[in-house]
Amino acid sequence: WLNQQTPFGLTLAQILSIAVICSVAITLERLITRYLRRFAKRASLERNVSNNLILTFRILVLLGSSVAIIRVGGLDTQWFLAFSALGGAALGFASSQTIGNFVAGLYLLATRPFKVGDYVRLGAVEGIVQEMTTNYTKVLTMGNNLVSIINLQILQRDMVNYLYEDEPRKLYCYTFEIGFDHSVSAEKLEGIFEQVFKQYDKLPRKPNYVLLRSGAFDRVYMIYLYVENPEEIFTLRPRITLEVFKLWDKEKQN
Repeated sequence: WLNQQTPFGLTLAQILSIAVICSVAITLERLITRYLRRFAKRASLERNVSNNLILTFRILVLLGSSVAIIRVGGLDTQWFLAFSALGGAALGFASSQTIGNFVAGLYLLATRPFKVGDYVRLGAVEGIVQEMTTNYTKVLTMGNNLVSIINLQILQRDMVNYLYEDEPRKLYCYTFEIGFDHSVSAEKLEGIFEQVFKQYDKLPRKPNYVLLRSGAFDRVYMIYLYVENPEEIFTLRPRITLEVFKLWDKEKQN
């Protein structure tokens, strides 16, 4: 009796098989959605990022169940070939770069080399991460510009996260270079640093400096700033740099 033809042109066995496929697809979709929502909550992902992930897996479940229903329904082979050709054309329409960018976005969300709110340097761009999606990452720079970088380019660049992970509290250790000629001695330069840094003893840690390199024409120092709020970097770096160079110019005139 399962092979009896119904008014819909399908046998009872085919209808039952399609019902089972739909039930499995619905159950699978709900399980995946529930898992992804929990994962997004644990990983503190942005809402639009978690929604994009859920939508992607829902589409995959829908495509898989549709192909299974077409096979079970016993549609003409030409219908199946037409469906496959349509899917192939859709995939071919999407460029390899777009697919690669989407995969790169999933990789960044899974590995989490940085998160929203971190102060980072991505190649030549540095600033505070404002938004992360499966397609791009937005960074607010020191010049108050919001720069969007596609995720595929991020994986091809050097990534630096200034989060200082050794501390029990959340702390950022930001570094930058300052260079001088040899018109002022190293001892006086160190005195200038100490005089300027003394004004910032209320920071989580006092700023520090290290001689990075010394050549025939200049000396270059690495400055270390420790802050809890990464937005402070936007104001502290130019302020400290200006104060150091003012005292350096004064020493040159003496």
